Amino acid sequence: MYVAVMGFGTVGSGVVELLYKNHHSIVKKSMQDSLDLKYILDIRDFPDSPYKDKFVKDFNIILNDPEVQIVVETMGGITFAYDFVKKLLLAGKSVVTSNKELVAEKGFELLTIAKEKNVNFLFEASVGGGIPIIRPITQCLAANEIDEIAGILNGTTNYILTKMITEDVSFEDALKNAQELGYAEKDPTADVDGHDACRKICILAALCFGKHVYPKDVHTEGIRNISSADVEYAKSWGGVIKLIAAAKKIGDDKISVTVGPAFVQKRSQLASVDDVFNAVLVRGDATGDVVFYGRGAGKMPTASAVVADVIDAAKHTLKKKNFGWDDAQENYVINYREQSAAMYVRGTAENREEAIKAINEKIGAVRVLSRENAPENELAVVTNPLPEGEIRDKLQNISSFAPVSFIRITNY
Repeated sequence: MYVAVMGFGTVGSGVVELLYKNHHSIVKKSMQDSLDLKYILDIRDFPDSPYKDKFVKDFNIILNDPEVQIVVETMGGITFAYDFVKKLLLAGKSVVTSNKELVAEKGFELLTIAKEKNVNFLFEASVGGGIPIIRPITQCLAANEIDEIAGILNGTTNYILTKMITEDVSFEDALKNAQELGYAEKDPTADVDGHDACRKICILAALCFGKHVYPKDVHTEGIRNISSADVEYAKSWGGVIKLIAAAKKIGDDKISVTVGPAFVQKRSQLASVDDVFNAVLVRGDATGDVVFYGRGAGKMPTASAVVADVIDAAKHTLKKKNFGWDDAQENYVINYREQSAAMYVRGTAENREEAIKAINEKIGAVRVLSRENAPENELAVVTNPLPEGEIRDKLQNISSFAPVSFIRITNY
């Protein structure tokens, strides 16, 4: 059996390296007589690569070769990846991908084609990098009704927040440090504005709750507006700030899905997840809370998950793995403003006592937080759980208080 790899970037080169390095054990685990790399697709030249004889620039060579039965897609993005993967599945080839954007946007369609053609479309590496999460959800936790799934799904933002928490630096300085170390891209938008985490929670929500979730339907906030003051108030409250992506079952036919900064209690397993590490918490009716932890990105951790899927695809050449989800449903994801949550709110108030009284009258009793060297006109409170939209609207309509920051409070 032959394998092809499309894209020789960080992850793709790691996949190729691992296929050669652990070739004997990979073949044995695949239950095939052989499992060899035949092609590497990339538009660039790699004349010094030890795999230079494997490179091709024409996708059709892979598409039209009947010996290639499994193709790894590590190109990233949607445009070419979607077109290539769709054609490969229609041609009866199994596809393994690490491309979260592709799965979040086109997962249902591609899974449907794979089912029709009796081949596999596998994507363990698209969510947690080297952290096993998709296979545990679909197999190990299959006896559970999953009520909620949440996690720290982006290492870049987690590193930035860790620096802000432990070294009392600003967001701008922490981001600059992350860029210098190669954790953040020159354009960090996908990470710091929450888009990367959004794509990942869409995939997890689809797996857990059975219907496709599109990123456009998910309220997503990043960490650009998190200040040192917010970090200090979180500590005063008894926790830390993390960028949390969460999906929760609401009744029998609705879910809530959000991405944004959140207060996490110190005793939570998620609170101690620092630097570039990720963690996913799954709340099942039988198991309770189960947490998966590890490096959510990186060349070899992600390659490890990709090659594990290659092995799985090879083992299931005669019978497709039965997992996936249904198409999206209108109004399936509720508006985040309808979701009930306690909120941290920081703002300015020239008369603190008057503002606190007005806030209590509008939304009920709140807990007032404090921090050292706070400006006299600064006021930070934690509310009781109410629909988020109600909290935002009522507090923004108090003349004696001007809200600056709203952050959700978690119960993990």
